[in-house]
Amino acid sequence: MLELDQVKINFDNQSLWILNIALAIIMFGVALGIKLEDFKRLFKQPKLVLIGVLLQFVLLPFLTFLLILIIKPQPSIALGMMMVAACPGGNISNFMTHLAHGNTALSVSLTAFATFIAVFMTPFNFQFYGYLYEPTSLLLKEVQLNPLELLELVVIILGIPLILGMLLRAKNEKLAILISKRLKPLSIIVFVIIVVMAFTKNIDVFNNYAHHVIGIGILHNLLAILLGFTVAKAFNLSLENQKTLAIETGIQNSGLGLLLIFTFFDGLGGMAIMAAFWGIWHIISGLVISYYWSYKENKILEVS
Repeated sequence: MLELDQVKINFDNQSLWILNIALAIIMFGVALGIKLEDFKRLFKQPKLVLIGVLLQFVLLPFLTFLLILIIKPQPSIALGMMMVAACPGGNISNFMTHLAHGNTALSVSLTAFATFIAVFMTPFNFQFYGYLYEPTSLLLKEVQLNPLELLELVVIILGIPLILGMLLRAKNEKLAILISKRLKPLSIIVFVIIVVMAFTKNIDVFNNYAHHVIGIGILHNLLAILLGFTVAKAFNLSLENQKTLAIETGIQNSGLGLLLIFTFFDGLGGMAIMAAFWGIWHIISGLVISYYWSYKENKILEVS
């Protein structure tokens, strides 16, 4: 197991640049669907904003840190868990919320807001907890992570596409909607192809070490979903909003996490495998719970 902390994923510079561009395009496509009204609507419900931000950027990273203290995974796996927890929610959460009969408007608004503040909170949370846990702090010192470089990349990948997409939406809504419809599927397909290429180039690494992260990844993700649902319930929110916050907390932008891992950690084995597995598993868990809630909602409608 110790060698997992030294295993490197083979991912060349050309593939890394394409991954950068693909992720920036995905974020631009997401931003094309965001209006200023989304933020205004959100701030009319400050309680929901505060709970969403609390879950995403305070409670989930803290819960992840506690889980790491309890199960004591390999340092590289622990860093992968911290990276995933530090990333903002993934935009696929909007589709899942709609499917689950949750509050889709809240989901879209929270995704937009979380992406905006993640420009600063993702680097902060990752470094704060990474250096707080001694085994991972030693790995971070070996890598010599530059905080400003990390912030710069997150600004380029998240911040700039978000601003440009929203500006285009504000100036020409019809064009923004047209581009968004064509851009999202294309960019996601390119992104998936790159990740599949990374898997095929490193099939031996994944075969030899993937079993070390499967149980941890499933537990981590299920705890994140449960955290969102439980906290929303504790604040007496409606079932619609409970489902929304559960999905928003459990669906993370693991693509951003993978990009940061390939850029700053040279594809460090445990980190990359952890983030890659989360990226696969959270789609499965999110769809399962969304279909379950959708089924229950439809049954209630049939009875009434």
